[in-house]
Amino acid sequence: MHLPGLKFGIYPLGVAGTPAGLAVGPEDDYEQIQLALKRLRGKAKSLLPRMYLVYTGPADTDEKLLSIVDKYVRSGLIGDLTVGSLAPDIEMERWLGLIRKIIRQYGSEIASLQITNEPNLTFMDGANPNIVQMLVQGVIAAKEETQKANVGVKIGFGSVPDNGPKTAADFWEKLARIGGETFTDSLDYVAHNFYVDVFEEPLSADEIPGSVERLLRRLREVNLRTAGIPDTIPIHIAENGWPTGKNPFTGHDRTYERQAEVLELIIRTVYQLRHELNITHYKLFGLRDADSSKDDLFHQFGIMRDDYTPKPAFHTFQRLVQELGE
Repeated sequence: MHLPGLKFGIYPLGVAGTPAGLAVGPEDDYEQIQLALKRLRGKAKSLLPRMYLVYTGPADTDEKLLSIVDKYVRSGLIGDLTVGSLAPDIEMERWLGLIRKIIRQYGSEIASLQITNEPNLTFMDGANPNIVQMLVQGVIAAKEETQKANVGVKIGFGSVPDNGPKTAADFWEKLARIGGETFTDSLDYVAHNFYVDVFEEPLSADEIPGSVERLLRRLREVNLRTAGIPDTIPIHIAENGWPTGKNPFTGHDRTYERQAEVLELIIRTVYQLRHELNITHYKLFGLRDADSSKDDLFHQFGIMRDDYTPKPAFHTFQRLVQELGE
């Protein structure tokens, strides 16, 4: 039996989030982005841009946020869209209204809409005490709106591994209590952000596949079952990457060559597990560095430098998209 490959995606811009704010650098060059995506995509291969829309406070009016989506559309960089909130003051009706407007105005342009990015991470979306309710009602509202608008947008929500000190310990149990049948019926996928060999002591090449498999098995076999989400709901690897530069936590240097090696190990492991764990998508973070002149890892997640010259990992990812992509 022929098994489908992975659907690949990538975050194409330079700005990156850090625990202390944003990593920024030279402005994005949309012409260079399109050329790079074309090279990576090759012939008849899927490579969807993954973009973010984040509510940060009262100054973020619906008009301001929707203008950002409009810019993505006009730049040809819309595919998978994530909408999140980093502010605890957004009211539920405002939140649901924004989601409905996104579907109504841009549903024909978007392949998927992810409701919340990292809701079980306490310094991200999870800082909002109502985030699980926002997640559940947001997914239901989004699905209702796709049906009204007769568009094929897939609806999901985000998550991170629950093994870190900053994750919400009861997230999956709370999701089970608040979710219910209407929620799971509205759900097309669960997105997962994970970073192996990035924030801890370096792993050997032999250790990386096992680490990836343990994280993904825990999501499928423990977390999702705790939340009452069936195995038939696909997993999207929504964020994964391996930065170059210097690890600020351990002081270790992270070479371009090692980036290419680690990404290949991770992606091939995901590919091998795709059928058993029902994983359909892999989205890389990201295309280019925020600022290649800064040595810390948060500024160097790209497979290209900030001037769009490729690192070795660019060619590795290009080859894997062609070999393993659907």
